[in-house]
Amino acid sequence: MNTLIAIIGLGVLCLLFEILNWRKALVPVTILGLLAILGLTASEFGLEASYYNNMIVVNKFASAFSGLFIILTIFLVALSHNFYQNQPTKLSDFIAIKIFLLSGAVAMVSFGNLAMFFLGIEVLSIALYILAASSRLNLKSNEAGMKYFLMGSFASGIILFGICLIYGAMGSFDVIEISELSSSAELPVWFPIGIILVTIGMLFKIAAVPFHFWAPDVYEGAPSLTTATMSTLAKVVAMATLYKLLTVLNADISPAFQMIVVVISIASMTVGNIMALRQSNVKRMLAFSGISHAGFMLMTLLSASIAASSLLYYAAAYALAGIAAFSVIIYVCRNRDNEDITNFHGLGKTNPLLAAILTGALLSMAGIPIFSGFFAKLILFNQVIQAGHLLLVIAAVINSIISVGYYFKLILAMYTKEPNQERSGTPVLIYAVAVVSMLLNIAMGLYPSFVLDLLG
Repeated sequence: MNTLIAIIGLGVLCLLFEILNWRKALVPVTILGLLAILGLTASEFGLEASYYNNMIVVNKFASAFSGLFIILTIFLVALSHNFYQNQPTKLSDFIAIKIFLLSGAVAMVSFGNLAMFFLGIEVLSIALYILAASSRLNLKSNEAGMKYFLMGSFASGIILFGICLIYGAMGSFDVIEISELSSSAELPVWFPIGIILVTIGMLFKIAAVPFHFWAPDVYEGAPSLTTATMSTLAKVVAMATLYKLLTVLNADISPAFQMIVVVISIASMTVGNIMALRQSNVKRMLAFSGISHAGFMLMTLLSASIAASSLLYYAAAYALAGIAAFSVIIYVCRNRDNEDITNFHGLGKTNPLLAAILTGALLSMAGIPIFSGFFAKLILFNQVIQAGHLLLVIAAVINSIISVGYYFKLILAMYTKEPNQERSGTPVLIYAVAVVSMLLNIAMGLYPSFVLDLLG
């Protein structure tokens, strides 16, 4: 609870900095504030408490995921300094929106009441709608914002309808009461229908097939930093929330429901990877890559009672690789009107360090050893095999092999093609974000138990 209050306080402080015209101090003060909030979250780790009649619940799951979200937000705020340097008067607005987005994310994994869950979703979604359309003079950005707003509102409506049905069946929004009632009494038919509707709405938020159509266009049209936010922070928030919803509501994952999860998981991996092979725009390629990773993360629902630690590990590995990749994309494609692979030609010769970081990030997403992406998949596959879904693991391994094809398309462009443009000096913050996120990714690969034991 203290974490949530501190985040909102920091967001208000960002807006005050603009009023007082202290823009130069904005990014460093925000990063220091987020580091302090990370320390506060760490100090609450292991604490079991509920606040405001169980509206907010603090436990290991909420604290661990909140810590991950805060770390990702620190990287995104650091990248904001250079990304918005041509719009200095807007900097405080964009950073404040990211901080308020983080408050929605923390509320989504800390809810003890479905009203709080929906409030968190709306805070996160509205912030993303604004960021997607934030490049006002860019037609693609306007289109991305409008598409995301319309589709996102539709998904939020489905979630709200599902919550209403659950309330109608149980007479309560409190997840503990709902869980107790669901395991004791004869369930009204509205309860499973409500759970299904909420699940469909959340599958839209993580862009899983067949609710993925918005993702490629929105990722391509939105400003690169917004795409990085949606691809990393927003996706892992939605996945963690879906996992928590299905476990705390005691939504008994029946064989029929498991079968649906298997089908959606395989479809997401396959459609995401095959479509990514056809892309020449790097942001679209990573959008389809994100759809395939959503398929991998959905596998945790098949062994929900023990999979919290593997979901945290996979989400952290994927998000850190995504931040590293997008920091390089932001550098390479600034002052460009597209993000085509041709922009990356010869990056290995003109900027070897950033090329190496992007290579590492892509290899981690593909699941190549020493990077944490490999161990995340290994742990996940092991759990899914124990849950009795060997066919799903075989499909996932085949999809991992397919993904190497399009990741290597970008890697080969960096190292085998001749440079086709002059590149100016790299801003220090972009280097810092890229290097630190990649080092964290590798450290997680070398010492996986550090993250796995948090929720073990």
